[in-house]
Formats: sequence, structure tokens, C-alpha cells
Amino acid sequence: MSLRTLPLQVVKRAVRSSWIPEGQAFLKLAIPLAAAQLAQFAVSFVDTIMMGRLGTDSLASGGLAASTFQMALAIVTGFVVSVGVLAAEAYGAGDKSRITGLARQGLWLCLLIALPFTILLWHMMPILLFLRQPLEVAALAQQYFNAVAMGVLPALGFAMLRSYVSAVSLANVVIGIVLVGTAFNVACNYVLGFGKFGFPRLELIGLGLGSALSLWLMFGMFVAYILRHPELRRYRFWRGWKHPNLGILLQLARVGTPISVTFMLELGLFTAVSYGAGSLGADVLASHQIAFQTMALIFMVPLGMSQAVTARVGFWFGKEDMVGARRAGIVAITATIGFLSLSAMSLYFVRPAAIALFIDTQNPQNAAVVTLAMNLLLVSVVAQIVDGVQRVAMSALYGLQDSTVPMILSAIAYWGIGITTGYTLCFVIGWGAVGLWIGQYTGVTVASIIFVWRFCRLTRHAQ
Repeated sequence: MSLRTLPLQVVKRAVRSSWIPEGQAFLKLAIPLAAAQLAQFAVSFVDTIMMGRLGTDSLASGGLAASTFQMALAIVTGFVVSVGVLAAEAYGAGDKSRITGLARQGLWLCLLIALPFTILLWHMMPILLFLRQPLEVAALAQQYFNAVAMGVLPALGFAMLRSYVSAVSLANVVIGIVLVGTAFNVACNYVLGFGKFGFPRLELIGLGLGSALSLWLMFGMFVAYILRHPELRRYRFWRGWKHPNLGILLQLARVGTPISVTFMLELGLFTAVSYGAGSLGADVLASHQIAFQTMALIFMVPLGMSQAVTARVGFWFGKEDMVGARRAGIVAITATIGFLSLSAMSLYFVRPAAIALFIDTQNPQNAAVVTLAMNLLLVSVVAQIVDGVQRVAMSALYGLQDSTVPMILSAIAYWGIGITTGYTLCFVIGWGAVGLWIGQYTGVTVASIIFVWRFCRLTRHAQ
């Protein structure tokens, strides 16, 4: 019987019994996770403003150090995200003991990653000098690295616990914890960075220390919440973790390593474009940074959606219900397209206001920056939709525990197509920064198409 021959009431009943509940379950996870991502981005934004108040040298050095720390942290976070990928499957299968074991070994994984990462941050100055950064910039940046390094372990622990509670559909508390941590970070930065209320003026050391303390606070609040939550307490993963379980750690590494490499490829694409824009002059780099920061803010929403879809697809995958997994992926992709379509229309009209947040648009000396930023944001009006879709579709594949093939496809799309196209349009054809942006989003568009295709292919027998 075809869909056309079904009575209308039967069709409506089918929609109510499957798609609407799935949409509600997805939004229940996606909204707090997206809000938490926005709040975390606000921390970086406020830190940058405070660095500027310390002086130009502090802004340059601290901005370099903070962006490097955030990028490296995002890459290694891919390893601990694997806890949520596997826990979502176990939750769908009703395997309580496996969820407990995954969370327990996730803590060990955080510790094993945090130790070398922390040591690396303590010895960043030779690396910065090797990358031809000025001595004074490297010295100031090292001060920030020394302080913020104390926050590596809680940052990874928080990311692991967020992935864990998302897997069992209990992510509402995340936004509250992040908001408290954000407010605490701003207060600590003000007191320690500028020497208020009798504290010494520590400048970049104080800003790094404030960020580290806020990360410990958020991690501690998360642990306290889990210990008190009636449902989460059933798993008791904090008990009996006397030694690492090599088998589970290898499973986490098998899933997490391709995820981390994929994050590195994606972040590397945008970093390469930034350096390419910088080679075109200060005005071009300023325009690029304005457009990039604006897009990064918008991207926090689909980033939260991507975390939610991994949990939802993984839940149905654990139940061995590929119909449910396909439905969860389609709901997430549709919601992403809907939000970003509205966002794109809004951005088209508010571009001048967005640029005015960063520079004085009435100053004639900034005319070239404003014009180029308007054009870059125009490119992003169209491109942000495919950017969000590729991240959500990629995360839907993670829910199916498919991470190695997306890693390979990412390398082809981001670097084989994106960088090549951007370089050609910018430096060969002469389109400048606009060519770089068109190139990077060409790669992202290809990634979105192949990720959606692969997800549909893996769930095709759900028909």
C-alpha cells in the first residue's frame, strides 16, 4: 500500500507516534547543549576584551595563547567524546554495567591525555620561537600557558561528563553549570588580571589562572550533580576504578582517534585560511577576524545540535533500530537547516550592526575593512547552512560509531578541495579573501553532501 492510499488519520497518527516525539527528544538535548556552547564562547570573547584592556602586547600574546589553547583542547576533546558515543549505544541497549564502565574509564582517559597535554603547555615557548613568533610575544604567551595548564584536566573531565549525561538524555543541567562557570571566570579575570580587592595584578597569568579555576568549578559542580541525581547515581561509576581497563580504553581510542583527527582537519582548514588572510595585509586580516568571530558565534548552535544527534542516533543504534536512527538523523538535519535558514536571513540584514561591534564603522580609515567584512559575511550568509549540516551529519555518523571513514572524507573535502580551491581563487585568480572564504566553504559543502549521503547509505535498509 502506498502512502497516498493511507487514510489521513493513519498518517497523522504515525507522525505523532514517531517523528514528533523524536523532535521533542532532540530539542530537549540540543537546546541546553547549544546554550552551553554559546556561554562557553562568551568566555573566550570576554577574555579577549580583557586582554585588550591590558595593552596591545597582552592582546597579541594572550590572544595567540588563548586561541592556541582552545584549538588544541578542542582536538583532544575528540578522544573523550567517544565516551558519549559508546554510552549512547549502551543506553539504548539497556546495558547499565557497560555505561558504568565507560564513564569510569573515561576518567582514566582524561587523566592519561591531560598529563602530556599539561607538560606540553608548560614548554610552549620553544615551539612559538620555532614558529618565528617574536621573543616578547612568546614570553608573554608562555605566562598564560603556565597558568591555564592547570585547567586541562577539569576541562577534559567536564567534556567527558557532558558527553556522558547527553548519552543518557540528561543534559539540562549543563547550561546552568556553564553560566555559573562563565560568571565566575569573568569575576576571577577581573580580580586577578587587574589586581582588584587587594589581590596582586597578575595580568595574563591572572587571566589564565581565572580560566583554570572556572574549569575546576564547573567540573566540581558537574560531579556533585551526578552524585546527587537519582538516576545518574544508579551507575556509580566513581566506585571501583582502581586501575585502567585496557580493553575499554582501546575501544574509546578506536572511536575517539578518528574524531580527534577530523576535528584537527576542520580546525586546521580555518586556521590555514586565517594565515592566508593575514598574508594579504592587516586590513584583510581584520575583516577576516570580524566575519570569523561572527560566524563562530552562530556556529555554536549547530555545534550543540551535533552533540545531541550523536546521543539520539547512538540510542537507537544501541536498540538495533535503524529506522529510529535514520529518523533521529533526519530530524536533527532538518532542525539545523531550519535554524540556520532563519539565521542566514537575519545576518543578511544585521551585517552592518555586527561589524560595528568590533570597529568604528563611521571612521573613514576603516572603510576598506567594513567593505570587505560585508562581502565576507555575505558569503557566510549562504555558507553557514552547509557548515552546520556537515557538522550535524558527521555527528550522526558518530552515533553509528562510524568515525574512520568520515575522517578520510574530511581530509579530502577540507584539504583536497577546500584549501586547493581557496588558494586558486585567492592567489591565482585574484579574488583575495573572498576567494579564500569561497574555497573553504566549497570544501565544507562537499563534506556536508558526502556526510549526509553516507548517513543515508548506512541506514538505507531502514526503508
